[in-house]
Parts: sequence; structure tokens; C-alpha cells
Amino acid sequence: MGAIWHPSSNYGPRRNGARPELIVLHYTGMHSTAAALQRLCDPEFQVSAHYLISPQGDVVQMVAEDQRAWHAGAGLWCGKGDVNSRSIGIELANRGDMPFPNPQMTALESLLGQIMARWQIAAVDVIAHSDMAPDRKEDPGARFDWRRLALQGLALWPEGQGTDRPLGPSLDAIGYPDAASDKRLQAFRLRFRPWGQGPECAQDRMRASAVADGFSAARR
Repeated sequence: MGAIWHPSSNYGPRRNGARPELIVLHYTGMHSTAAALQRLCDPEFQVSAHYLISPQGDVVQMVAEDQRAWHAGAGLWCGKGDVNSRSIGIELANRGDMPFPNPQMTALESLLGQIMARWQIAAVDVIAHSDMAPDRKEDPGARFDWRRLALQGLALWPEGQGTDRPLGPSLDAIGYPDAASDKRLQAFRLRFRPWGQGPECAQDRMRASAVADGFSAARR
């Protein structure tokens, strides 16, 4: 089934000749798909995304992929800013405190495969909103199943633990921007170690080193 077209006025041209090279995943944090769609199309709020997926698996497109949707805001990934100009944004209708239903995940997987093929976007370049803005965002959160996407080649989830080496350089190598150390740790855990709690520990550092090595290998 194709996407339902429901245009938003909140978009503009991609800047400086940029093209989509990232896909950023979000949750809406709202009580319903309808409320999220209204917000993403309301010019008063100046936010949008290219796609919104309901819990039932319905896909709504609001902005053409060659245009710049306003979903990412301020942030960096791998040292590069203006993520809006370099990405396609996908919103998942979810309050942030509940699992993502199978129909929603199945629709996301289909959509990701299509977008990645159209724009030649690699699995390593499918990221969380919290990855690129760790000081202010937590979505799509600890309930999102990144490993499920990785098993289908739609994201990266390096398995296992690496060596116990300093956390900061590993997070730099993955692509995380500068932020307070607790916020960077939180963002890393949300994505790669959602069961982690408390202060930084050796398990965080070993997991981060394995992820950093996997990301570095994928970018060669």
C-alpha cells in the first residue's frame, strides 16, 4: 500500500545543493495520530516531517522527499549540521512510553527500504533524533527495536561488547555531537543499551567500543 498524501505547508528547499543522506526516526509524543498530523501540518508550529506512520501501519506523506522538512531542528551528526537539509524525517505515532506495534514496524521497514534504495542511503545513516540532538531529544526512545531493523539491513546494531576504553572517543567515532557527558551517555543507551541504568560503567564503555568499531567499518 502506498502513502496517503496529506501535504504540510511547513517545508522549504534543501540548502546548498544538499540531498538526503540520512534518515532520522522520531516518535510524535502525542496522544493520537490525528493530533500529530494536525501539528505537523499547522503553520503556527513550524514543524513537519516527510512521513508519519500510525500504530496500525498507515503511512502519510506530508513533504516531498526532495524538499526540506522541519523535523530535526538544531543538532549535528558526524560533525555536520543542518540535518534537515541532509535527511528524510519519519515520525512514528507513539507517546514515547509504549511499544511500537508490529503493523507500524512492518510499515516502517517497507518505507525505509524504499527510501534507502531511492537515495542510496546506507544502514549506518539511519539514526535516532536523540543521536543527533542528545542534549534535548530522547526519541524514538528505549522502546524502539533497532535490532529488528538491523537484522533486515535497515539500521546498524553491532553485536556484543568490545574493549573497556574511554567512552568519549567511542561516542565521537559513532557520530555523537558534543553535549554534557550524561546526555551523551543517555542518548547512547537509548539507542544501543536501553537496559543501562545509573552512572557510566564498564559495560557502557565496552558496548560503545563495539558500536564504534562497527560504525567505523561500515563507513569505509
